[in-house]
Amino acid sequence: MKLKIMHENTSRIRLQTVPARMTPREADLLEAYLETLPMVRSAAVHERTAGVIVTYAGDRPGLLAALGAFSYEKAERDLGQLITHSSREISREYTGKLIDLVGFKLLRTVLFPAPLNAAYNVVSAIPYICRAARCLLRRQLRVEVLDGISVGLSLARGSFGTAGSVMFLLKLGELLEEWTHKKSVDDLARSMSLNVDRAWLKTPEGEVLTPLSQIEAGAQIALRMGAMVPLDGVIAEGEVMVNQASLTGESVPVPKRPGMTLYAGTVIEEGECALTVSTQNGESRYDKIVRMIEQSEKLRSSAEDRAAQMADHLVPYTLAGSALTYLFTRNLVRATSVLMVDFSCALKLAMPLSVLSAMREAGAARMTVKGGKYLEAMAEADTIVFDKTGTLTHACPTVEKVIPFGGRDENEMLRIAACLEEHFPHSMANAVVKAARDKGLDHEEMHSQVEYVVAHGIASLIGGQRVTIGSHHFTFEDESVTVDPADQALFDSLSPRYSRLYLAIGGTLAAVICIADPLRAEAPAVIAALRALGVRHMVMLTGDSRATAAAIAEEVGVDEFRAEVLPEDKAVFVEELRKQGRKVVMLGDGINDSPALSAASVGIAVSDGAAIAREIADITISADDLNQLVTLRRIAMALMKRINANYRFIIGFNGALIALGALGILAPSTSAMLHNASTLAISLRSMTNMLSE
Repeated sequence: MKLKIMHENTSRIRLQTVPARMTPREADLLEAYLETLPMVRSAAVHERTAGVIVTYAGDRPGLLAALGAFSYEKAERDLGQLITHSSREISREYTGKLIDLVGFKLLRTVLFPAPLNAAYNVVSAIPYICRAARCLLRRQLRVEVLDGISVGLSLARGSFGTAGSVMFLLKLGELLEEWTHKKSVDDLARSMSLNVDRAWLKTPEGEVLTPLSQIEAGAQIALRMGAMVPLDGVIAEGEVMVNQASLTGESVPVPKRPGMTLYAGTVIEEGECALTVSTQNGESRYDKIVRMIEQSEKLRSSAEDRAAQMADHLVPYTLAGSALTYLFTRNLVRATSVLMVDFSCALKLAMPLSVLSAMREAGAARMTVKGGKYLEAMAEADTIVFDKTGTLTHACPTVEKVIPFGGRDENEMLRIAACLEEHFPHSMANAVVKAARDKGLDHEEMHSQVEYVVAHGIASLIGGQRVTIGSHHFTFEDESVTVDPADQALFDSLSPRYSRLYLAIGGTLAAVICIADPLRAEAPAVIAALRALGVRHMVMLTGDSRATAAAIAEEVGVDEFRAEVLPEDKAVFVEELRKQGRKVVMLGDGINDSPALSAASVGIAVSDGAAIAREIADITISADDLNQLVTLRRIAMALMKRINANYRFIIGFNGALIALGALGILAPSTSAMLHNASTLAISLRSMTNMLSE
């Protein structure tokens, strides 16, 4: 592909394709390709100008080489199936509608004679008057009543231009609201779509990890506890408990047996099964998410609810104000001026637009927010609880050493550990699997059914012996594993600076896997920044030993830590904090964090953590940088600041217009123009980003 560099600095480059033309589909493919490159932090492709803006880290030659090697044909083959919906089509559709609306208004104003304009406005007013009449027949005093009466009175007074202006501004506001809402829902749905690209395909030779694009309808895939269901299908064998909250909103897992359907995007909480695939590549997932978002009450924050309720509650007062003005002045013009102004339009329009814009902005920063009320809770939070592994520390810890016991072979112990851990992709499990792969150790299946034990470990049978791997608590307390007396001195000399996984065979300790769990470089600065933003109490929870936890807690700067914590203990701790009246945010990434994520005011999961954690969480942040937590807090606080500012402006400005109309200072047409112009202005303002560049 040929591109021309238009401008660049140390971390950002702007290019244009040669030739300078591009279809929306090509723009989507190029943008998707750029987002797969490791050096790219963000990418934006504009099909109208054939422009490409890339923010990257470091490797400029590698970026340019990757751009040069790009081709639409290869991208369509590799990435095409992942791009099932495009926000560019929505933007094009509504840009066209906006141009049509404004263009036709200008055309009528310039070319239509006055009688024709008046006739057009009378016909256009019929739907508004009908909606008002329907509300009155149902004994409902809503904003539609004010709109209908305002337009009707303007026509009755012969003010056809005023009626036309009012209707134009109402249509424009509705169009902008619909556009922003659809765009925000689309962005949110695509960010919530599946990030699963492979599944365990059952074959005569055994289970094979296979790309989803190669799995056809009728094939069977294996699903185990903690896995996200990547494709719609019917259970062929096995029984599972399934978390369907992402699609149905059900908080309680439901049992699924052979013959029952599983849907893409749900999560296996317990058990394992073989699934016969019925649809390829989770094709219906996007539409299900869109329906869930649009129907879910989670999308509404309490600020939106207050605005909607206040908008309807103020309608009778506006009508009463208009009636009193006429009663005292006997002036229909003044009464109409009051009627032309209402608080409802701006309140109902500005608040949802602000919330959706904040959610969209979070999505652009690679954060998924599942509802406006979670941003509100994030802004009010005074306590943040961090799981250590994968959050305060890097999500990709590394195996530093394997210490065998009982004269066993180091590589053989690592091979067995990897064979068990590959089924449950937590960050420490990933480290074990990676260490085995780096050493070239073949860890084909050698065990029977794998059992994930909630109290932090995995168990199976190899050669008739029970094999377990997990934490100190799981290994020595729950499983009653013993250390051979000959190895006790070696066991006692283990360094406390490492996190450890204990591998036991036949009830005897076989190996200790020492894992370096390096602290994220940005973690201390993030803790300090959150404290500066008003978070008063920060806690670290970990299943590690007290010595390991204390060292990391001191380095990162949290106020409190709890060590050797079990999953259920995390949830109990979070619930205790909430009973104290605290607004609690829980940040985690593993299966064992799921109960605590559910218990918190806001549960936040790291994007490369366990599937069930991402599904249960209210917000998901990127695993690349913990600073996203600071950005999220700032967006949430800016949202609440904007909502409060909107309230003050709407009440103050519209209250002033009502007073000026009642005093006869403003004519009805002027009141209508200023009211609708202010509504449009505050709506456009609400659509902008919460944070500056």
